[in-house]
Amino acid sequence: MSDIDVKKIRNVAVIGHHKSGKTTLVETMLLNAGVITRTGAVENGNTVTDFEPEEIERKISVSSAVVHFDWLGHKINLIDTPGFINFLQDSRGCLKVADSAIVLSSAISGIKAETVKAWEYADEFNLPRVIFVNKMNRENADFKMALKAIEDTFAKEAVALNIPIGAGETFQGIVDILHMKAYKATDGKPIEIPLPPDMADTISEYRKRLVEKIAESDDKLIEKYLDGQELTQDEIVKGLHEGDVTQSFIPVLCGTGAKNVGVAELMDVIVQCLPSPDEMAKISKVTAKDLKTGEKIILNPSVKEPMSLYVFKTIADPFAGKLSLFRVFTGQLKADSFVYNSTKGVKERVGSISYLVGKNQIQTSVLGPGDIGVVAKLKDTVTGDTLCDESRQISIDPMVFAEPMISYAITPKTKGDEEKVSTGLHRILDEDPTLRFHRDPDSNELIISGMGQAHLEVTLHKLKRKFGVEVELHSPQVPYKETIKKKSVAQGKYKKQSGGRGQYGDCHIEIEPLPHGGGFEFINAIVGGAIPKNYIPAIEKGIVDKMKQGILAGYPLVDVKVTVFDGSYHTVDSSEMAFKMAGSFAIRKAVMDASPILLEPIVKAEFYIPDETLGIVIGDLNGRRGRVQGVESQTGGTQQIIAFVPMSEMLTYANQLHSMTSGRGIYSMEMAHYEEVPSHIAQKIIDSRKKDEEET
Repeated sequence: MSDIDVKKIRNVAVIGHHKSGKTTLVETMLLNAGVITRTGAVENGNTVTDFEPEEIERKISVSSAVVHFDWLGHKINLIDTPGFINFLQDSRGCLKVADSAIVLSSAISGIKAETVKAWEYADEFNLPRVIFVNKMNRENADFKMALKAIEDTFAKEAVALNIPIGAGETFQGIVDILHMKAYKATDGKPIEIPLPPDMADTISEYRKRLVEKIAESDDKLIEKYLDGQELTQDEIVKGLHEGDVTQSFIPVLCGTGAKNVGVAELMDVIVQCLPSPDEMAKISKVTAKDLKTGEKIILNPSVKEPMSLYVFKTIADPFAGKLSLFRVFTGQLKADSFVYNSTKGVKERVGSISYLVGKNQIQTSVLGPGDIGVVAKLKDTVTGDTLCDESRQISIDPMVFAEPMISYAITPKTKGDEEKVSTGLHRILDEDPTLRFHRDPDSNELIISGMGQAHLEVTLHKLKRKFGVEVELHSPQVPYKETIKKKSVAQGKYKKQSGGRGQYGDCHIEIEPLPHGGGFEFINAIVGGAIPKNYIPAIEKGIVDKMKQGILAGYPLVDVKVTVFDGSYHTVDSSEMAFKMAGSFAIRKAVMDASPILLEPIVKAEFYIPDETLGIVIGDLNGRRGRVQGVESQTGGTQQIIAFVPMSEMLTYANQLHSMTSGRGIYSMEMAHYEEVPSHIAQKIIDSRKKDEEET
């Protein structure tokens, strides 16, 4: 398949909410294409695309995986993406290299929040898509309800390409409206049967709607249709392709992936209906920046162009090394060659290159434009990097991933393992751009941040499995700050005499509050030599060091202006150390007389929740001292809430929101500003800090 025509390639992401059946559907496609001889099951942990131990244990996809197969003379690259909310950014990153998407919808529960979010990501890349209404054999399955939910949610007409014969316990198979054939469900491969006579009117109604919608896409076809002439099958398929690529309607199929009903028809539609890389390049032009001229250039998927590719995913393995998953946009990537990493400005040696079927690699000598593959052990390359021919140095814009939503402090279970923790997590960071890991400069804690509780649990499980180190999670310290509300004056004197030379330093300071964000100002107002100039820096250092330590509750003191205006010294006993101590004593006394307060960080949070949970979520935010700034209705029965909330109330909020919205609510947040902590809460924080100090 190394010389496959770009027009014969289909790059398709499979998206939808978790438990919608994406992995099972991909498994059945592989069976139909002859890649595997029997299907695995998510419950048994033996599917092709859920191969990570964390996926097998949790029975959900936590990472995207790529497979390929031949169908109707075309090469299909499928990307099985996660649907659980914590891992949707992984799905989004994969959509950048897809040309279309299959969206799974449940015949039972309809459209969930994760599906809406994944749909928005597909919109971001202008991807044509089809919807597969899955699990028609399950109790309470309702195809008409599913169609209505699709139209209500996505505000676009849904056109059925097949319809079910029965539903739930009475589900027997499907009628292929596109080809006017019927198939009966069996335990193996569906068998063709005559069109059910009792469904004649229903079949005629759906067929008429399909043909009318297709005719509307072309002036000649609509004229022919209005003249009462039948459209040919080729005209119908061509019109369906045009309608889907232009996204004038949503093609919808139904069936059940687990029973292999409707799956072959879906695979046919991938070939007939969804675009090739060549076609998508003309519709949604992929551009790159020419690093020599600074100009934008359009990437044409041609073998005649210089090679360029984009790395969309990295897998870190302590034994096999780093695996870089990529899509070739122009030219050809050849094994045993050198390429230029234009993102890092370095050369990389490419050894063997391969196609993927889950975790299995199938080596090839060359990969052409539009194709997806993997290369091992690139030294400097990470997710988001562009590799290209050195003769044409270009850069494809990398994905900008969402910021993490939840943070925890971590401590190694074994003393002295901090270095191993840091090394392992930085390796995992290479494969997951939605993770953050750093040492907090104020608390000195190791902080890990991710998209949710499950995301961090999976990450730490990987840390243990791949790098042999375990850590414990605990809530991180909130970065409170201290400031003052009024002016005050204080004297700081340090005097020590114990035989021989003593220590003496004495200073008088005035402090006053600065506006928020004012930082720290130090003014030397000494006149007449009350304190020699060479001791002034020591006073300032004593003040600054004490401000870093905190005075009221051990948090940094900010937004303060300090003026040293008087003092005294001893010609023999004064020293820099003595005046440093005097400055420290003075600032402590002055702050306690200047109405000190605690400041807390406030975040701006944006929530997307189901309509029916609006009241309970707003009530919960109010209880967390949140201030709702606005509520706006969205498509698909979703509400958007914008609120300012104390960070202390949001550190682990993902867990609570998941519970309140049955997993359908999502949110993001960013730092906004600092505000004064209410006095009754501030006192609890102060008391807690004092207790911690006494215990240590």
